[in-house]
Amino acid sequence: MITPQPSPAPRTARFGGLDGLRALAVGLVLCYHLFPSLLPGGFLGVDVFFAMSGFLITSLLLREYEVDGRIRLGVFWRRRARRLLPALGLVLLVSTALALAVGGDLLVGIRQQIAGAVFFVSNWVFIANGADYFARDTPELFRNTWSLAIEEQFYIVLPLLVLLLVRLRSRASRALPLAALGLASAALMVALSQAGADPTRIYFGSDSHTFGLLLGAAMAAVLHRPAAVETADPGALRQLVSGVAAVVGLGVLGWLALTLAEGSPASFQWGFQLATGASLLVVWAVTRPGAWIGRALDAPPLRWVGERSYGIYLWHWPLLLICAAALNADLEWLVAPLTLAATILAAALSYRFVEQPVRRFGLRRSLRLLVRPSDHTPRRRFVAVVLGVVVAVTAPLAVTALVTAPQQSSAAEAIARGQEALERSRQQTDEAEAGDARGEAKAREGSGTGSGAGSGAAAEKQPGAEKAPGAAGSSKTAAEAPPVSPEGRDLVAVGDSVMLASLPELEAVYPGISVDAAVSRGMGAGAEIVTELASQSALRGVLVVGLGTNGPVQPEDLDTIRRAAGTRPLVLVNAHADRDWIPGVNELLTSYAAAHRGVVVADWTGAVTGVPDALAGDDIHPNPSGGEIYAAAVQRALDEVQRPGEAVGFALPRR
Repeated sequence: MITPQPSPAPRTARFGGLDGLRALAVGLVLCYHLFPSLLPGGFLGVDVFFAMSGFLITSLLLREYEVDGRIRLGVFWRRRARRLLPALGLVLLVSTALALAVGGDLLVGIRQQIAGAVFFVSNWVFIANGADYFARDTPELFRNTWSLAIEEQFYIVLPLLVLLLVRLRSRASRALPLAALGLASAALMVALSQAGADPTRIYFGSDSHTFGLLLGAAMAAVLHRPAAVETADPGALRQLVSGVAAVVGLGVLGWLALTLAEGSPASFQWGFQLATGASLLVVWAVTRPGAWIGRALDAPPLRWVGERSYGIYLWHWPLLLICAAALNADLEWLVAPLTLAATILAAALSYRFVEQPVRRFGLRRSLRLLVRPSDHTPRRRFVAVVLGVVVAVTAPLAVTALVTAPQQSSAAEAIARGQEALERSRQQTDEAEAGDARGEAKAREGSGTGSGAGSGAAAEKQPGAEKAPGAAGSSKTAAEAPPVSPEGRDLVAVGDSVMLASLPELEAVYPGISVDAAVSRGMGAGAEIVTELASQSALRGVLVVGLGTNGPVQPEDLDTIRRAAGTRPLVLVNAHADRDWIPGVNELLTSYAAAHRGVVVADWTGAVTGVPDALAGDDIHPNPSGGEIYAAAVQRALDEVQRPGEAVGFALPRR
């Protein structure tokens, strides 16, 4: 049996309070993902980790230089690899295999995700792919590895910077370059936000989101003192100052977690910066030698969670997606508690039987012990066999997943299907217009050689020359005429990607319908489009508007659309999505229709909710069966249009 040989590490006293702070930070992230309505700003937990990591790693490097007179880069990076890679590898392997078993959209882009995670460039991979950290409808299985990538990129550069800075004599001169870089990163986040950059680019960017790590490093450089001058008894006044500082910092973090909106300009222009400042204040307070607040924060339950926080952070996100995909809508309430329980169990097992052994024995020795379980005690032999079985089962499944992963999500396929239908419709319209133009040209040629009488006869047959229904000589007035059911030629529709995905089914019910639909369109853009169509006299007898999925709706935009529609019936299709603004959007559309004559709501969300297989994996865009439900919801709303004298009180004009 091989005896444990701990890897070299800087000889230093342990910082108090950081395990408890890690527990609070990972708790913020867990709550944000599992119970988003409780802590909308829980994503700030990652920035607490950044501040802690920058401070801790820089302190250890400075202590190593103080003790040994040098910083061994190879040893430092090897320690980082031992700390990060075993748990990461296990998560990637097991989660990919489970995702294959569950199916659906979980494996879309999995090859790029795993490559990004292994080489610690996930954040830039997600930026290049146009991923959205704040979207819950098309999540990547390993989206949470973006922060690990930023940290590891920082760990590659940091010891090189420290090697340069230790040549400077004063602590202030060592800290100044790190602080300057950190402030520049924070300022870049503000500048990008003010310039209207994509929120995910700002959030994932190593350049714009490294200030917590850098400022934590700067604080470590300022506070570092030789161990000989540190005191374990700071006195009552310093204890009070540390306690108050920690409470203030934690209070600010709590307030931000409760109030800061994800992806908002406020979050980028001051929210993350304030959270980083508050985190550094707490780190300073709890790590002071002898600080009682540090001992309090390291209470056994918090310390247990903090020691396993890395594994908890890694496991929770893929397990959340896998549980959500595996459970149907009736069991949706089980997703959060089941994910939480599975996360704690997986992280505890990983910490005990994978992470700690690798840190003690090293990676190569651990692998030898895994493949030669006879060298173990009976208990360790059992663990090695179980781990070997896990790897043997999940590795082939993970390889299969990589080979068979779909190229695009079911939502993207649904949108592409609608886009193809839209292109066909436009092509047919262009061909019809070209045919009309050729017919008019031939008619003009004939009128040039014919008699004037023939020309006059043709003029009498132009559209609109006939007597309108209800004119003199008719037995019924227009008001007495029966309503006319709308046909496709009567309808013009403006919508977003949900309408676009439903286009084939809309055209099947209403052949000839004119549709202008596009991805990521909001009601404000729709109001501009409807106004433009009205100015071109391109609106038909009925206007259908399907917008609201991509953002809140303003009453002024609805007023603009209604004015452009004039006396035409207006159908507003409500929205269905797991997004914060959807309830408000649907409530506004319903109240607006009730308050304005000639406006009705097509209840798309009421019709599609709970219908199996009607929606793509994002639970937003319709599959073909969902498109039929969408078209039927529009049809029911148009049926309301045909009941004059009731709630809507108008009818289509007779053709």
